[in-house]
Amino acid sequence: MRISRRAVLSVAPAAALWSVAPPGAAPAGAAGARVGAAAGDPARLLGNVVAVFAGTAETNARPEVAEKLAAIEATAGTRLAALDAAGEGELFRGVALGTSDANLTASFQYLYEIALATRVPGATPSDLRDDAAVQRRVIDGLQWLHDHYYGDQAGGYYGNWFNWEIGISAHVSRTLVLLRERLAEHRPDLTATYVASMDAYLRNGENGDVDLDSRFHTGANLADITTNRMLQGAVLGDDARIAKAIADQRTILATIDPYHLRHGVTDGFYADGSFVQHSSVAYTGSYGTSLLTRVVQTVKILDGTGYVQDGDLAETARRWVVDSFAPLVFEGWMMEIVRGRSVSRTSTNGYASVAAVVEAVTDLSDHVTGADGTALRGYVKHVRETAKVAPDPARFVSPESVARYADILADASVPAADLNPAARNVAFNAMDRTVHRRPGYAFAVARSSARISKYEYMSGENLMPWFQGDGAHYLYLAGEDQTRSFGVDYYTAVSPYRLAGVTAPVEERRTIPDLYGQLWYDNPEAGFTSSSESQNTYVYFPTGTQAFSGGATLGAYGAAGLVQSDDAAYAARHEGLLPDDFVVYRNAEATKSWFMFDDEIVVLAAGVRGAAGRAATSTLDVRIADPSDAVSVTGELRDGTAWSGTGLGAPPGPLGPGGAPLAWLRYANETTGAAVGYAFLDRQSPHVTLDEVTRGHRLVRTSNPDTTVTKRVFSVSVAQRAAAGAGAFAYALVPGASAARLRRPDGPLRVLANDPSAQAVEHAGLGLVALNGFTRGTHRAGRLRLDGPGSVLLRESDDGALSIAVADPTTERDTVSVLVRGRPLRAESADPGVRVSRVPGGTLVEATTHQTYGRSLTATMR
Repeated sequence: MRISRRAVLSVAPAAALWSVAPPGAAPAGAAGARVGAAAGDPARLLGNVVAVFAGTAETNARPEVAEKLAAIEATAGTRLAALDAAGEGELFRGVALGTSDANLTASFQYLYEIALATRVPGATPSDLRDDAAVQRRVIDGLQWLHDHYYGDQAGGYYGNWFNWEIGISAHVSRTLVLLRERLAEHRPDLTATYVASMDAYLRNGENGDVDLDSRFHTGANLADITTNRMLQGAVLGDDARIAKAIADQRTILATIDPYHLRHGVTDGFYADGSFVQHSSVAYTGSYGTSLLTRVVQTVKILDGTGYVQDGDLAETARRWVVDSFAPLVFEGWMMEIVRGRSVSRTSTNGYASVAAVVEAVTDLSDHVTGADGTALRGYVKHVRETAKVAPDPARFVSPESVARYADILADASVPAADLNPAARNVAFNAMDRTVHRRPGYAFAVARSSARISKYEYMSGENLMPWFQGDGAHYLYLAGEDQTRSFGVDYYTAVSPYRLAGVTAPVEERRTIPDLYGQLWYDNPEAGFTSSSESQNTYVYFPTGTQAFSGGATLGAYGAAGLVQSDDAAYAARHEGLLPDDFVVYRNAEATKSWFMFDDEIVVLAAGVRGAAGRAATSTLDVRIADPSDAVSVTGELRDGTAWSGTGLGAPPGPLGPGGAPLAWLRYANETTGAAVGYAFLDRQSPHVTLDEVTRGHRLVRTSNPDTTVTKRVFSVSVAQRAAAGAGAFAYALVPGASAARLRRPDGPLRVLANDPSAQAVEHAGLGLVALNGFTRGTHRAGRLRLDGPGSVLLRESDDGALSIAVADPTTERDTVSVLVRGRPLRAESADPGVRVSRVPGGTLVEATTHQTYGRSLTATMR
C-alpha cells in the first residue's frame, strides 16, 4: 500500500491526551469570553510566561544565572543604541523597512528583547529593570510599526509566510505579556489592535484562527501558532481563546498513524520514533527540536493555571526524548541526517541543536516523577560529560532553566547515564533513517523513497543538497570534536557529489539561485510561488520515486536497503507536468544495503551505473581533518604487499586475472586519535585521495558569512565508466580498526549475494545472516529463502535458539514469508502477526506486514 505524502495525523480523543478543566463562566470582565469556555487562571498564566522568559527573583539571585542575565541586559543595550540611531524608514539603525519581511520581524524581535530586560526580577543591579520610560519607548515602537508597516493588511504579507503568521506574532505576543500593565496605562487599545491584526495575518488559517486542515498549521508550526494564541488569550483575559489554543496544540501529541487519515497531515512523531515536518522531511534535529521546546514551554506556562489537569503532555514529551531524540544524539552532537537545511548554517551546529534539547529535558525533568524523572536528569549529566562542546547555559532561553541545570549537575544522587543502551540499532523507517550505536562510535545513514524527501533546500539554505538522501552516511567516532569532522565545514569542503556513501553521476549541477536568479522557481501561472505546494514538491524537498527503503532490526543488529531513484521533479517532467524552463536532473542508479554488526558495517552495492551515457562515482567514505593534523593512509594488497599514500588501490600496470587489488585500507588521524578501517570484500581497486581544500561557507548558504574553511579531505571511491556495464562493490567500514585487526585472514564476513535483486551477508562470529530482497521471486542466502521484497535477519545463539526479524521496506506488502531451511523448528515466542509452521525442507515464518509501515516483526524458534 502506498501512502500519499500528506498522510495522516491520528488524533486520539481529547480526554485521552489532556483533561481540560470543566466548562465554566469566564472571569468577570474577560474580553471576548464565550459561554462554555474552559475556566482557568489567566493571571497565573501571565506570571508563568514572565517567569519562563525573565526568570524569578529566586532563580535570578543564583550566581549561575548571572551570565544569562548579563546577556539579556547587554542585548537590550545594543538594541536601544540602534533605536537611538535609526534613520529614515527604520526603527533600528541598519534595519530598513518596507520591503523586507525579515527586517520587520527583526524589528519586533528587538523590541521584545528591550522589553524583556525591563522585566527581569532580581536583587542584582540593573539599569533597565522596571524602567517606565524604556517600556513606553517599546510601546511607542509597537505603535509606530503598526501604523506604518504592519497594520495595513493590503500592504503586508510579502516574503515568507512564516514571518507573518508565526515569527512576528511570537515577538509581539511575548511583548504584550511583558508590558501588559504599562500598555494599559500608556496605550490601552494597542493590545486588542495587535491581536486583531495577528488574527488577520493568519491567512493560512480559518476565520483568523487555526485550521487543522491547512498544510501550514502542522507540527512545530502549529505548536508555535497555538502558543502565541495562548499568550494572546491571556492578555485579553479570554479563556475561550486559551482553551481553543490548548485543544489545537493537543493534536500535536498524537502519534502519526499513516493508515488512518485525519486532516491529511504527516507532520509529527511516529510510532518508531521518526519525526517528519513539511510532509516528508526527516527533521527531528531542527523542527522536532523546536516542537519539543515549545511543548515543554507549554507545560511550564500552563502549570498551576487550571486549564489542564493531568500530566499527559509531559509524559508525551518524555517519550519523544527517549525514543526520538536520544538515539540521534552522540556525545552531545545532533546527527546531520535529521537537520534538513540547517546543516548549512554557520550560526548553529549539532552541539547547539542538542543544547536546546538539553534545556527542554532539564525543564521536563521537573514535571516527570520517579525513575523517569531521574533518568532525564541523568541524561542531562551524560550529555554534559560526553560532549566535546558542552551546552552553554547562558544561551538557554530561560533563566529558570539555567538554575535547574545547575541543580542537576550538582546533585550527587543522580548518576550520569545515557538514555540509549550501549549497543543499539534504530530503524527510523517512517523517515527513512537508520542509526547504529556501539561503544566508540555511531553510524547514521540517510535514505529516501516515494514517501520521504531526498533533501531539503529552501531560502538559499543548503544550496547543493542533491544526494544527501541517497545513502549518505556519517560515522561519528568517540572523543572527537564533531565540528572538526562534520557540520557546515564538512558540506563546504566535501564535494556535493562525493559525500560519504553516495553514488552520483559524473555531471555538474546548478543551484536554484544559479538556475533561476532568485531563491525559488517563480512561475505563478504554472502554480509556482515561494510557498506553493508545487514549489515544495519539486524544488524545496522532492521525494524519491522508489518504494524500497528500510530494513529489519534484530536486537542491536540491523539491515537496511535502498533502491536509489530519481526525484519527483524528474518523474514529473516525463509526465509533462512541469514548465519547459524548469530544470530537472536524472540520478545515477544503484541498489544498496547496509548490514550493521558490532565491529563492522558492511556496505553492498549493485546495479551501479550513471545512466544516460554518464559515468558514475561511488564514494565509499570521506573524512575531513584540519590542515595541521597528522593524517596517514596505509593498506595492503591481496598478495600481502604493503600499500600507502593515495592513488589507485592496485599494483602498477594492468590488473590481470592474477592481479592483487587492495585488501584493506586504514585512515588514521594521529592528532585526534581517530581511525577507520576499510575491508574490501571483492576485487575492486578503489581510488584514494587526500587533498587540501579551501572553500567559502557561502557555497552552501547564501546568507552565511563570507568566510573560508581549509580542510584535508580524505576520500576512497570507486569509479564506473560511462561505457561500462552496471557495477557492484562490497566493503566493510571498521571503526577504530588497527592494522592487525584489518590484516586478519580469517575475517568473519562473507558476502552471500550482491546483485540488484538481492544482497546478503553472513557474519560467522555472530552466527548471523542478513538478507535484503528487492524484487519479486525467491531470494536465497544461507539457510534463508525470502519470497519477494523484504528484509530479514537470522541469528543462531550458542544454545541453539534461532531469532528472526522480518520487515517490509516497501510498506506495500500484506505478508512477507521466509523459509528457514534445515531441521524443523517450533516457535518459542513470536510477535503478534508472526506465524511459524513446519513445512517440508524447514520452517516457514510468515509475517503479516499489512499496515506495519516498515516495522520489524520477530520470533524466536528452537
